[in-house]
Amino acid sequence: MVEAVLIDLFSLPANLQNIQGLLRNMLETIDKCSSIPAPFVYVMCYQNQGSDKDSEQESLLPPLRDFQNLKKKLEVVCGLTAAGALYTIKQRLDEKDLSVIKVILPPLRKDLMKVYIYHLFTAVYQFEFEDLQVASDCENLQISEPQSEGQRLPTQDVALIQREIQMYLESLPSLKGELTILRSFLIPGEIFLHGFTTRTGGISYIPTLSSCNLFSSSKRRDPQVVVKENLRRLASVAGFNPEAFHRVKIDHANAVFIMGKTEPDSYDGIVTDQKGVTIAAPGADCIPVLFADPVRKVCGAAHSGWKGTLLGVSMATVNAMVSEYGCNVKDILVVLGPSVGPCCYKLPHESAKEFYRIDPKCVRLIDSACPYIDIRKATRILLESGGILPENIQDDSVIDQSQNITFCTACHPDKFYSHFRDGTNFGTQMGFISIKD
Repeated sequence: MVEAVLIDLFSLPANLQNIQGLLRNMLETIDKCSSIPAPFVYVMCYQNQGSDKDSEQESLLPPLRDFQNLKKKLEVVCGLTAAGALYTIKQRLDEKDLSVIKVILPPLRKDLMKVYIYHLFTAVYQFEFEDLQVASDCENLQISEPQSEGQRLPTQDVALIQREIQMYLESLPSLKGELTILRSFLIPGEIFLHGFTTRTGGISYIPTLSSCNLFSSSKRRDPQVVVKENLRRLASVAGFNPEAFHRVKIDHANAVFIMGKTEPDSYDGIVTDQKGVTIAAPGADCIPVLFADPVRKVCGAAHSGWKGTLLGVSMATVNAMVSEYGCNVKDILVVLGPSVGPCCYKLPHESAKEFYRIDPKCVRLIDSACPYIDIRKATRILLESGGILPENIQDDSVIDQSQNITFCTACHPDKFYSHFRDGTNFGTQMGFISIKD
């Protein structure tokens, strides 16, 4: 069932009086033909350069006076660019949690609109299209099913749309404060650039993703272009090149990618000795773990959730540094980033028993149906068992708590994302590291 109607009048001159007649006729048609009594209706128009957006929107309201039921759910959105107008409409849809949208537009606009939608939306949304045939006088119109699929846009036109979207997103203000990076005292700054992100300083506006979300998926409402803009802002503050950036492809297992070799389809660890290349591991309760060998000048990153922890992904990353680059295990420094703590994290009893076997101290209330689990302590124990020196591991057990960066993500909603706390539409932070030139 259609939840919203988007009328694309962006290619028509919004200041013409006769567009009001067009809009009136269109709303009558929607009112008569809609499968729901009063869908949310958004009218997308071009805003003339230098004009007042509110006055242009107000000029289109007279035709709506007779449609009180629609008027309450109708909004005219004017923009200097189609990207800006459509992104504003996306915000309105997200505020109301709407996902099924019917788009009524001139046939010649359809292929353009599909490119905008591809970049600004995700698979969460469903779009239907209807053709809007407009006579030269802008008064007569006909709404009909699409007659045929259009031709694919030329590559240069797609590139122009992508650039328009990018420029619009770059112009948006940062949300929830400045972009903040947490850094470890253990990793030498003269050799490595590194940090752990927090949730502030990006442009993601959906509450559970706001604001510096760094992961996009088909199940969430943050599109890849927004995540890319958040990453660009992070790179600008941190000082790395976002075009030489590689994050792990999560599988919740223990595979490790040796950069320069054939890249696996999925992996939770990555290591490199290449300078100027930033590697990263995401986390939204799972531990982003960073590795640095200042002697061999090698670094690594790993994503360690409860499954990866049990499978030994951190030691697998250490072993890759040793075997591929000749690192001495006693030279490797390991930092555990923000992650869900034993204060909040529970697992079913059967899974908890696996952590109990590592060390009873990794589990609280072992006899309960869902004991509390300390995946950080388990990670430290496995690293120390593998030869990492205790003093070369930084986690929440650091003596000087003012130097602690291994905060509980679930306990700090103002600073971090948490899948455990926020549910399926959660945001993602990450740990990153690179070797300086």
